[in-house]
Amino acid sequence: MKPKHLLALAVLCLLIGVPVGLGQNSRNSSRSSDYRLSGPYAYKNLTVFLVHGKDMTNKTFLTLQEALAQKKVKVYETKDVNELAIRNLSNQDIYVQSGDIVRGGDQDRMISMDFIVPPRSGRMPIAAFCVESGRWSKRGSEENASFSSSENSIAGKDLKLAAKRENSQEAVWENVKLAQDKLASNASAPAIKASSSFELSVENAKVKETTAAYINALSRVLQNKPDVIGYVFAINGHVNSADVYASRGLFVKLWPKLLKASAVEAVAELNKDVEASPIAAEVVETFLADSEKPTAAAKEVTTRVRMVTREDDKNIFFETQDRTQKDAWVHRNYIRKQ
Repeated sequence: MKPKHLLALAVLCLLIGVPVGLGQNSRNSSRSSDYRLSGPYAYKNLTVFLVHGKDMTNKTFLTLQEALAQKKVKVYETKDVNELAIRNLSNQDIYVQSGDIVRGGDQDRMISMDFIVPPRSGRMPIAAFCVESGRWSKRGSEENASFSSSENSIAGKDLKLAAKRENSQEAVWENVKLAQDKLASNASAPAIKASSSFELSVENAKVKETTAAYINALSRVLQNKPDVIGYVFAINGHVNSADVYASRGLFVKLWPKLLKASAVEAVAELNKDVEASPIAAEVVETFLADSEKPTAAAKEVTTRVRMVTREDDKNIFFETQDRTQKDAWVHRNYIRKQ
């Protein structure tokens, strides 16, 4: 192409807003303005808005919970508090989400960042945080060389930020303790204080009984809504967080685990003397849009996964990208910091 033609092309690109020499991957270009919200759906102090949108990929994943239940993955204890090992025994990609709790080992852990484990992967290191400070040995009949299940995820945005933003084990332990104290009080479950395990706190009979009412009230809101790809939730009338996925299939698989974690957080933050004020859809739309505005910073998690972060004083946004799919996004997590 002649220089004068290159110049004309550059001017045209500037006029229509396309960067010269940078191909825009359409699977990676959607933003919150492309979403549609429905709701609110509320129970006590927990309010949920559903995020509707197009599937951005036809790629499928096993979740960590599925893969462990089907014995298609092994998660190994390494004796390093902040690193485990994972091995995919299947012919499918496995999606592991930040906050997933793995039970067993020498102490229960939470996965610290989103992760994709390729088929027949061999052992791979995976970053983690301890969510059980008081144990460093076998528990009952559980294996301590590996982890048996991942039925829960961490609850509480401060706990999420301690792991994903601060990258601090001390902050994780501190926020586990705070969450346990709140659950012990609001769920009338004083026995929680006898254990340092966040996993066991969530599985406490009183906590399960209290959160079940939230789950029963909200679990069916996805019915007859075939284009839901995520959700936003608010607690006590304030926007908390959102999780949006590139496919409905992945979101539907994760929905029970996500809703349970939101219910646990709502119980922990319940103020029985204050009625939660309603929240408008416009507030949620603004939260999503504002979270996407700050300058992006990228981090290579593995050769397969890149994490893009955007942060300002009020919000933080995490986007998990799959390098093998031309950096198409898999998961977006929005957190209101204040």
